[in-house]
Amino acid sequence: MTDPLRLGIAGLGTVGVGVVKIVQQKADLLAARTGRPVTISAVSARSRDKDRGVDISGYAWEDDPVVLATRDDVDVFVELMGGSDGPAKAATEAAIAAGKDVVTANKAMLAHHGQVMAEAAEAAGRVIRFEAAVAGGIPVIKALTEGLAGNEISRVMGVMNGTCNYILTRMQSAGLSYDEVFEEANQLGYLEADPNLDVGGIDAGHKLALLSAIAFGTQVDFDGVALEGIGQVTIEDINQAAELGFRIKLLGVARMTGRGLEQRMTPCLVPENSPLGQLEGGTNMVVLDGDSVGQIVMRGAGAGEGPTASAVMSDVLDIARGIRLSTFGQPAATLIKANRAAVATAAPYYLRLTLKDKPGALAKVAAVLGDCGISIDRMRQRSHGSTDAPVLIVTHKVAAPSLQDALEALPKTDVVIGQPVALRIENV
Repeated sequence: MTDPLRLGIAGLGTVGVGVVKIVQQKADLLAARTGRPVTISAVSARSRDKDRGVDISGYAWEDDPVVLATRDDVDVFVELMGGSDGPAKAATEAAIAAGKDVVTANKAMLAHHGQVMAEAAEAAGRVIRFEAAVAGGIPVIKALTEGLAGNEISRVMGVMNGTCNYILTRMQSAGLSYDEVFEEANQLGYLEADPNLDVGGIDAGHKLALLSAIAFGTQVDFDGVALEGIGQVTIEDINQAAELGFRIKLLGVARMTGRGLEQRMTPCLVPENSPLGQLEGGTNMVVLDGDSVGQIVMRGAGAGEGPTASAVMSDVLDIARGIRLSTFGQPAATLIKANRAAVATAAPYYLRLTLKDKPGALAKVAAVLGDCGISIDRMRQRSHGSTDAPVLIVTHKVAAPSLQDALEALPKTDVVIGQPVALRIENV
């Protein structure tokens, strides 16, 4: 096959520019590895005149990405605009209808519309590839759909948002508060325009929903992901976790249980000597458990021009080679609509409470926990030399409903100040 594979790129931000650079600078390598040239026919972005550090004068320009997606000289529509709806969705749908293959880095769009888009693409004989949508340069989609295709996956777990991991590790290394590091991350440009997409766990939740669909053969169900951000994590929590031999991570976990599909993206304690516990800065890590292969750990850059453009090009090159895979690793019509497992698997928890410094306060806390069927493994009380005292508790394994009962009951006592903080301790 010697005809070129012609790309139409919508979105010339960090990732789009990275893709253009690879196509321009590595043309001979791409052709050697695929057996055909890979070229760019046309591009689209918000501003035509912006200096992006690459020459795009040789490509046709389209103001409307929908028009770009339907051009006769475009074989693959590369969607790098972002957003769950709007132009990205409209242009992707137009590309499929026009008989184009699609490569996208848009986790939000697929998390919300992936099933419908997969069905439409497969009905049209087209493919949607999205390696760049999950964990940046880590080839986790390819691992699940190809390398581990002969395995039944029992668990998907990982740190999937580099900004959150940067904030948490920076808090620990510098002894800074959450608010201080949040502002630092914002000044460095690490946060999304809407910071809650990062620190609220939404961005990482999108990624987990996509991985779950592939791993367990289910329809994408982002609404079924239990989300909790990192805003409640204090430097005190981080220091206390370290004393107990743990690190705090925004951790995504998905598993298929007898009750249904369990998906959660929440702050957790992990052993400090585990691969996840040792993960620093903006790096991502995904852990996959398969029945035949055992545990696979994949670590790498979760974002950035080079890593994410690398993932985009891996999908482009597969299409150039003639590799045609179903969007989520099996025909969309065969993906099941999984029951949501609202109750997480039992686990130990770290609890932080602030008590009034009065006789019998600890006894009342212990009584509430006992009434909820929760036993205490370790407990530590620290004096602030004031009228209140922080108490740290590590429980034995407890089911989520019992923990929730306790969290609701404790503030109703006359000894607990404010709302207790509970962080799950994950076995990794």
